Amino acid sequence: MSAVYTTDEYGRPFIIVREQDKKARTTGIEATKAHIMAAKTVANIVRTSLGPRGLDKILISPDGDITISNDGATIMSQMAIENQIGKLLVELSKSQDDEIGDGTTGIVVLAGALLEQAEELLDRGIHPIRISDGFEQACKIAVAHLDKVSDVIPWSKDNTSDLFKCAKTSLGSKIVNKCHDQFAQIAVDAILAVADLKRKDVDFELIKMEGKVGGELADTALVRGVIIDKDFSHPQMPKEVKDAKIAILTCPFEPPKPKTKHKLDISSVKEFEELQRYERDTFEKMVKQVKDCGANIVACQWGFDDEANSLLLQHQLPAIRWVGGPEIELLAIATNGRIVPRFEDLSSAKLGSAGTIREVTYGTTNENMIVVEDCANSKAVTVLVRGGNKMIVDEAKRSLHDAMCVVRNLITDNRVVYGGAAAEISCSVAVERAADQVSNIEQYAMRSFARALDAIPMALAENSGLPPIETLSHVKSEQTKLGISSLGVDCMDTGVSDMKEQFVFDPLISKRQQFLLATQLVKMILKIDDVIVHKSDEQ
Repeated sequence: MSAVYTTDEYGRPFIIVREQDKKARTTGIEATKAHIMAAKTVANIVRTSLGPRGLDKILISPDGDITISNDGATIMSQMAIENQIGKLLVELSKSQDDEIGDGTTGIVVLAGALLEQAEELLDRGIHPIRISDGFEQACKIAVAHLDKVSDVIPWSKDNTSDLFKCAKTSLGSKIVNKCHDQFAQIAVDAILAVADLKRKDVDFELIKMEGKVGGELADTALVRGVIIDKDFSHPQMPKEVKDAKIAILTCPFEPPKPKTKHKLDISSVKEFEELQRYERDTFEKMVKQVKDCGANIVACQWGFDDEANSLLLQHQLPAIRWVGGPEIELLAIATNGRIVPRFEDLSSAKLGSAGTIREVTYGTTNENMIVVEDCANSKAVTVLVRGGNKMIVDEAKRSLHDAMCVVRNLITDNRVVYGGAAAEISCSVAVERAADQVSNIEQYAMRSFARALDAIPMALAENSGLPPIETLSHVKSEQTKLGISSLGVDCMDTGVSDMKEQFVFDPLISKRQQFLLATQLVKMILKIDDVIVHKSDEQ
């Protein structure tokens, strides 16, 4: 606030305060309610994408690129949200995606439901801090209850059926559910191929996703090696190399040039012939250096001209040019080779080795890819995703990534809770029961937390075309009467409500993270009571 001290004509002091026309300000409950309204609006957008019967969203970028997805993190990140509280929800889904990789829609729906309940408590005159404390207590009870109702699923390299079932649950709501079993198996095989089981760690850098438009989703395959989206540099080079010894180069196949600007004057035919001879001798020396070290195939990060290409063909040395940086690195990891920056550094110890390197042609468009198989280091794998158009291929890649994250989480911690909102309903009952033991005002907030947890099964039922309130009441009463915490919403209408029988699992760490992160965000939003927006001069 700017103020000016001055005096009038008689010497009497007074202060001139500049009018606050460039600031908009909301305070108190009004500010909190405005935030809740913004967050609820964002949460309602992804609410219809929850569960196996959730609907997809189509997102069109300013450039006209189209994305079709029902992955919460993708939808949230691609929406141009101006509101600051809305942006917090985007960050929430992103943090869940970065840490866990799955459950990004559920966490936003839960945060929206908690804020909706908080709004009702504010209307009843309960202070935001008391609501925050009650939510915190309820969250602790819910997380402790998750540990009680969780089951340990045994798995080993030979027995992966339970990992397969969890990957299948993650893929249930995705566009790839027609090839459910195949994609779940690919996710399990890819993770187990690169996992360090002693450290319980998975390096996603070793799994490459390559998409190729054409074919159908069922043509998607896991290659235990590397796929490079290039072809051999000369059409007459052999299409397959067995027992490959590969030289991985980051130097170009061309005569050395000065780094500075230079000009070469040729005044006679003899000088031109000498230059030609020098270039040819340089190429032949390079090819000889590659051959002498024992390589029978070359992968080069740079291109080379027709003369070098022709010489390589004459010396029966197949070559791949313009191989990208990440692909060069993955090829080096997979073949146990070293990336060589100069021809002089080449030696047999630095060569990569692979059982087969072959060129594969797809469809009628004559598009080729190089497949490197039976690599020295079997830890590097590539998933080749096929689909009718680019949107399907991109969504299939995202779906597979989510399923792989679920398998990774189970390798880290093999405890699971049951899906179909069984865990949420069970936690809701536990929190309500605990609220009866609390004598202070936090009990209202704890009951509201339980009601917010009920929003997940209601959204699932609604998206599956079931009556939401009736379905929730039935499952809740069955859980309470029979004491079976694995009863949930039968989204697929199989006639069985027990998620244990339907094999619908969620990793415990994913569900726990959802509860903790959503509660933290809601507490933060409830503590904001003053918003000052500086308007620009144009406004």
